[in-house]
Amino acid sequence: MATPDYNMNMDVKFDFLQLVDVDKLQKAATPWFNQTLVKVNDCVVRLGVIEGEFHWHKHDNEDEFFYVVDGELWIDVEGKECVLLKPNQGYNVPRGIAHRTRAPRRTAMLMFEKSSVKPTGD
Repeated sequence: MATPDYNMNMDVKFDFLQLVDVDKLQKAATPWFNQTLVKVNDCVVRLGVIEGEFHWHKHDNEDEFFYVVDGELWIDVEGKECVLLKPNQGYNVPRGIAHRTRAPRRTAMLMFEKSSVKPTGD
């Protein structure tokens, strides 16, 4: 399955002391959307909305935590069984491990990672 164009917004959308309404943002987004919401120290929280498969990739120097807001997310991890995340579940992928995300239907997730992470991988 080909991955459609991915709308990547690496700019930080919200500053300190601003309300971040994740539900409203994710409902307005169409699949293949990625927006950096906030920066916390040297990390960021990103909102991703996907449907279908993302490509296999890895982050050589950074860990990545996925948290499902809506839908269901499959995470394939090199050398492990795939994991299914439902709303309010999370999964931590360590640096250097190849992985990909898949969503059989529209899925919104939060990703917590160092601000240096390239969402498409190294």
